[in-house]
Amino acid sequence: MPNIKGAIKRVKQSTAANEHNSQIKAAMRTAVRKADTAIINKEENASELLKDAVKKLDTAARKGLIHKNTAARQKARLTKKAQ
Repeated sequence: MPNIKGAIKRVKQSTAANEHNSQIKAAMRTAVRKADTAIINKEENASELLKDAVKKLDTAARKGLIHKNTAARQKARLTKKAQ
């Protein structure tokens, strides 16, 4: 644990940011997984789940949690499966 006041604050901030980013990334992965299984099983709510997954991917890319091309690639693969 750091002794300097600024370093202590930085540790607190980075821990909080890490927790927040982990939650957003986990929600994104869950949304993508749910949309994928719904598309494969041809469920009725697949389009809604796809829309939610795309939204979560865009958010994660905008916040810098994943690369923008990764988000674009995953969105393209999901929409291709949906068609």
